[in-house]
Amino acid sequence: MIDVAALAVFIPTFFFVSITPGMCMTLAMTLGMSIGVRRTLWMMIGELLGVATVAVAAVLGVASVMLNYPDAFAILKWVGGGYLIYIGVNMWRAKGKMSINTQSPSDVSRQSLFTQGFITAIANPKGWAFMISLLPPFISVQHGVAPQLLVLVLVIMVSEFVCMLAYATGGKSLRLFLARGDNIKWMNRIAGSLMGLVGIWLIFG
Repeated sequence: MIDVAALAVFIPTFFFVSITPGMCMTLAMTLGMSIGVRRTLWMMIGELLGVATVAVAAVLGVASVMLNYPDAFAILKWVGGGYLIYIGVNMWRAKGKMSINTQSPSDVSRQSLFTQGFITAIANPKGWAFMISLLPPFISVQHGVAPQLLVLVLVIMVSEFVCMLAYATGGKSLRLFLARGDNIKWMNRIAGSLMGLVGIWLIFG
């Protein structure tokens, strides 16, 4: 169905990228501190569906290129690997500051929370670029695309949910941890190192 070795590389890489503070994680923390974890789950559902939509669209779009233009996919593989290395370098250089606005309205509706999460996921251009560059190389043309895509999307959704739940439930304690010393910087560097290694693996693997 999917290469176990590739999956073993994909899972920790995506988890560390997910756990690094970004738009969705910051939103989960902000809402968790202001309206509670239970209501924040509605935002998480929207975000997960948004991320799944982006992942499926990215893979299907690139899969058509893989099947019809093998040479173009080889170029895309190099470009994707280079982009991941670029992201990794930027994460290493990040200063690691985090700004959190805890003044979220307590009377926001479930639909609004769901919509906020969904739009945050699909409107992030970096998310699209990341999915397009990272996911397709883990799809093998020798096996069915659908089963492989299903496994990768499930890994992504589980990883995203666990990380958002950690941010939402961690609340003030997690905020203090991230604000202390160079904790965010080191999280960025760990994720950046993994991104760079995966980029090199995609280019030369």
